[in-house]
Amino acid sequence: MNTVDTINIQTLLFFIEVFDAQSFSVVARKEGVSASKVSRIIRQLEDSLGQQLFYRNTRAVTPTEAGRVFMRYAKSMTESMSAAQQELQDRTLEPGGLIRINAPVFFGQRHIAPWLPQLSAQYPKLQIDLSLTDDFIDPHHYATDVIFRIGTLNDSAFHARIFGEQTYHLAASPSYISTHGKLQVPADLTHHKCLLYKGSTGPNRWLFKTESEDWTPFLAPALLMSNNAESLLVSALKGMGIVLFPDWLIGEHLKSGELIKLLPNYSTAVKTTPQHVAAIYPHTRHVSLNVRALIDYFAKVYGHPLYWQLN
Repeated sequence: MNTVDTINIQTLLFFIEVFDAQSFSVVARKEGVSASKVSRIIRQLEDSLGQQLFYRNTRAVTPTEAGRVFMRYAKSMTESMSAAQQELQDRTLEPGGLIRINAPVFFGQRHIAPWLPQLSAQYPKLQIDLSLTDDFIDPHHYATDVIFRIGTLNDSAFHARIFGEQTYHLAASPSYISTHGKLQVPADLTHHKCLLYKGSTGPNRWLFKTESEDWTPFLAPALLMSNNAESLLVSALKGMGIVLFPDWLIGEHLKSGELIKLLPNYSTAVKTTPQHVAAIYPHTRHVSLNVRALIDYFAKVYGHPLYWQLN
C-alpha cells in the first residue's frame, strides 16, 4: 500500500461530494473545476490508499465496498477538522447573545446573582436569563444552557464542571448557646430546639459520624419546620434554635461569629453520598463559547477551595 501522507482535507471533501453525487461532472460544476481534475483527485486518493473507491461507467460513479468503508472515516476526519476550526475561531471571538442559567433559589441568590454585574462588565455583549427554582430541571425538555446543581452527579447525558463538594455544619447563635448550652454528642439534640428544612420528600434527616464510624441518622425534634431555608436561617440567627445547613449557606455567618459550629468532632450531612456543587450542560460535540465563558468565570470566582468554605 502506498503512503497516505499526501491525503489532505480538500481531497477528502472532494471524495465525500463524489460519494454523495455519484458523479464527477456534478461535483466539478459545483466546485468550478473540470471533471477531469475531480477524476484525477479521486484516482490519486485511490492510489494512496491502494483501494478502488468507485466503479466508473458512462451513467454513474458508484462507490465500492472499500469506498463505503472509507466514507465513514472521511466524514469523521472532516467533521473533527471542522470542529477544531470552529473552536479555535471561537477563542478569537467575544461571548455574546443569550445564555440561560438555572440554579437553586438560595444558592442563586447568594452565589450567582451577586457576581453577574462583573460578568456583564467582562462580556458586555452577553444577555443573561437567570431562573431560580428548587425543582428538578431537565435541560433536554427546558431551554437551559447551564444548570447549577447541588447533589450526586449520576447522569452521563450531561457534561459537568465540579466546583467542589458541599459540606454541612451544625450551628446555632451565641445567644442560643448561652441559654441552652453546647452539645457533647448528637443524642444531646433531644433536649434542644431544632430548625428543620422540609423539602418535597419530607424533613431532612440529620446524619452524624466520626472518622471510625458509619453515618448514623438522628431524628431531630423540630421546633420549626419550613421549606424555605432563608426563614430557618433568620430564625437561627435570632437564637430560636439549631440548624444543619451547607457551608455555602452559613459559611459567612460562621466566619463572622453570628453562628457557632456545634459538635466539631463529628462530620454532618443530610445524605450519605457526596454532594457536589457543579455546573452541568448537555452533552454536545462542540460546547458553545458562551457556556465555556460562563463556567470558567464562576470557577475562577468560586476558587479552590470554594470561597465560602471554612479553613
